[in-house]
Amino acid sequence: MGYMGYFFNLGGSLLGWIFIWDKQINFTTNILKSRMMMANTYLQVLCLSICSLAIINTVSSANENYLPEAYHVSKTIVKNAVAKGAVCLDGSPPAYHFEPGFGDGAETWLVQLSGGEWCRDVEACLDRSKSDLGSSNVMGSWWFTGMFSKNQSGNPEFYNWNKVFIRYCDGGGFTGDVEYVDPATKLHFRGARIFKAVLDELLEKGLKTAKSALLSGSSAGGFPAMLHCDYFRTLLPNTPRVKCMNDAGYFINPKEPFLTNFTELYTSLVTLHGSAKALPKECTSKMSPELCFFPENMQQYVKTPLFIASSAYDKYQINSSIANGINTCIGYANCTAATNQTFLEFRSRFLNALPKPTNPKLKGVFIDSFNHHSQVQYWWSPINITTINNLTISKALADWFYDRNYTYVIHEHELPIPALGVVKEEEHKAKEEQAPSAKSLT
Repeated sequence: MGYMGYFFNLGGSLLGWIFIWDKQINFTTNILKSRMMMANTYLQVLCLSICSLAIINTVSSANENYLPEAYHVSKTIVKNAVAKGAVCLDGSPPAYHFEPGFGDGAETWLVQLSGGEWCRDVEACLDRSKSDLGSSNVMGSWWFTGMFSKNQSGNPEFYNWNKVFIRYCDGGGFTGDVEYVDPATKLHFRGARIFKAVLDELLEKGLKTAKSALLSGSSAGGFPAMLHCDYFRTLLPNTPRVKCMNDAGYFINPKEPFLTNFTELYTSLVTLHGSAKALPKECTSKMSPELCFFPENMQQYVKTPLFIASSAYDKYQINSSIANGINTCIGYANCTAATNQTFLEFRSRFLNALPKPTNPKLKGVFIDSFNHHSQVQYWWSPINITTINNLTISKALADWFYDRNYTYVIHEHELPIPALGVVKEEEHKAKEEQAPSAKSLT
């Protein structure tokens, strides 16, 4: 899932841009490639140019002078994890990043599972084991921003919570549990054990006395946040409010005529990582394990309240399910009529795969039409937060979490909207003035 940029506007000056990379999505789009071929300067200058264009065209009504407050949080290695067999692909202990809460948020916890795609065969997992997606030995600190920000004005509902970012280093979406280790590869497939080992340590750090807790996951971390949601609930029997969120990890099974990459991927993944035993028996008794990896087939078995945040045109998902590079025409606003029809068909299937709006208290939904991927860090600050009919994702989630309003909101815009605006700013502004509102099913 490549790299994604998160941009900071420091007084409108290009001198202050910081570009944060996230290995959750493939952000190396054809637009970037074409700009790189046209550029005849250093990579840093190119990044600055793209960043400035992105911010100018960001769909946002926020104050452009707002300064997002991001900060590094060092890694914490899980104690006793190796003794439990809870290890990364390369056998190193798992890690997480922890920022204590304060004030009235001192007893509220956000536990986030990071994303980063999957590895489906030995060769891919070997390559992955040499990176921070497969080994804690090469993990550095992590940027906390967006929902993890301590800035009260930019993140008023969550700024002072205890925040935990669990690093993803097993390649199987926190589902694997294979005892055998091939001496030739020395690969370990222990994702399910990693999740439990980290939670055991967090309980001792204060999670067990939490008054409220949210288990969240983005992209490839979204499904395990759903999968382990009820287990997370059982660990906190005395916590009044425990809920979960899947952020940009609601990958559907589009079937024909779309590509079937995810079905093939999950089939290989379940076999390699031994993931079947981590899946709900209620599901695997009715269909093959790889099909239970699709949230649409598994969500009904999640008894703990669950919030689903995604785009109907998720950047990673449509690129994988419709066609590689399909996002390019969205950015340039020049998709053909045939492509737009394909988009509409995909959107229809995606919406049909969501939980029905019969009980938004148990299954809340926030579905926009922007062509982006993952929201809790990169589309959360006031300069670019996702908004549907003046309702931001942060407000929708907070209202749902605190039982103020059980939101089930779907963007009425039927075609994908370029998340950073189209190439020509004036055209983008004209289209924004004509943008439709959202459909609220609360």
